[in-house]
Amino acid sequence: MRIGELGDATGTKVETIRYYEQTGLLPPPERTSANYRRYGSDHLARLSFVRRARDLGFSIDQVRALLDLSDDQSRDCCTVDAIATAHLREVDRKIADLKALRRELAQVITSCKGGTTAECRILEALAPAS
Repeated sequence: MRIGELGDATGTKVETIRYYEQTGLLPPPERTSANYRRYGSDHLARLSFVRRARDLGFSIDQVRALLDLSDDQSRDCCTVDAIATAHLREVDRKIADLKALRRELAQVITSCKGGTTAECRILEALAPAS
């Protein structure tokens, strides 16, 4: 399949596919006599893996490590567990940050009593301290 077809099959932009090739996440495809890229089922499977991992928030470096581990199926999966556990801790940290942000924003909104913008508690809270 051509690059556009691979993109359509995985929901990935052509530019992103090229980037993944440049960074080594995807192996270079064969080329046709007209120099078009030709992707096979291995590319589709690998790109689907990359997309799923990225959708779950894994970094490019984490995805690369997971792919390397996946390529060597004789390895112990404790390294995969460690990568996933570290990522879960980061997700939990972000959730805690978002909850704190939500509480603060809700408090600012609740403090608004209407009136003019000169008296607006939301605008006051957003303004730099003087």
